[in-house]
Amino acid sequence: MAGSAHGLERLVSSSSNEPCKQMTLYYHDTLYDGGNNTANATSSGVTKPTALSTSRSKNTTYFGMLAVFNDPMTVGKAMPAAGEEPAAHAQGFYFYDKQEEQNAWFGFSIVFNSTAHQGTLNLMGADIMSAKTRDISVVGGTGDFFMARGVATLSTDALVGLYYFRLRMDIKLYECYV
Repeated sequence: MAGSAHGLERLVSSSSNEPCKQMTLYYHDTLYDGGNNTANATSSGVTKPTALSTSRSKNTTYFGMLAVFNDPMTVGKAMPAAGEEPAAHAQGFYFYDKQEEQNAWFGFSIVFNSTAHQGTLNLMGADIMSAKTRDISVVGGTGDFFMARGVATLSTDALVGLYYFRLRMDIKLYECYV
C-alpha cells in the first residue's frame, strides 16, 4: 500500500514470521493497598467489592475487581531511579474476569515521550495469568507507531505479595508505517 493521508508508506515484513519493529519493556504495577503505600502506588482498584468478588477473593481470583493504572515501563528490570523518567507509561485498566482462577483482561496504551520514541501503542486482550507466556493484541498506535499492528507476549517477571508485579513485554509489530 503506497502512501496514506499522512504521506506514509506501510511496511509489512517480507515473511509473516519477521516483525518490522520489536522491543522489550518491563511493566511495573504497584496496586494501592488501602493503607500506607499512597506515595508509590501506580494502580488502584476502583470498584466496590461485591459478595461474589469477596467470596472469591479468598481464593485470590478477585473476580469482578477493576483496577485503573498509570504504570512506569522500563527497558531494564529496575524501576527508574528518583527523578529519572521511565521509557514509557502504561495507562489504562484491567479487570479480573474469571471465578475459578486468576485471570485478567487488559485495555491500555503505552505512552512514549522520549528522544527514542514519541506516540502511543494501544493494546488489549486476555491475560491468562496461569500461563507462562500469553499474548495480547497491539491494535493501533500514534506518532512513531502510527496504525501499528502486532502482538505483545507477556510473562510474569516478578510477583511480590498481593500488591506488586512486573511483567516482561516482548512487543513485535508486523504492520508498521514510515
